[in-house]
Amino acid sequence: MKTSLKTALFLIVFGLMVVSTIPVKAQCSQCAAQVETNTKNGGNAAKGLNKGIIFLLGAPYLAVAAVGLIWYKKYRRKNVDMNMRDEKLHLN
Repeated sequence: MKTSLKTALFLIVFGLMVVSTIPVKAQCSQCAAQVETNTKNGGNAAKGLNKGIIFLLGAPYLAVAAVGLIWYKKYRRKNVDMNMRDEKLHLN
């Protein structure tokens, strides 16, 4: 009962977070002014800036994933003792 309640609460909170997104400006005033001027003059610097921001946002996640993969491959358990008998099995 408790796990289903926790799961439902998590899904509600996560759903509210996804639904209630607000666009924000995360640029310094100088960069915002430069991009606005470039866009008004027909340039496409805003697209490049947005792609750069997305790239910089994804880089830490990729680095953590790479470290996690290396850690998993290096430290996972490889020598498992199956406790099998040494004598041959006769099926007939």
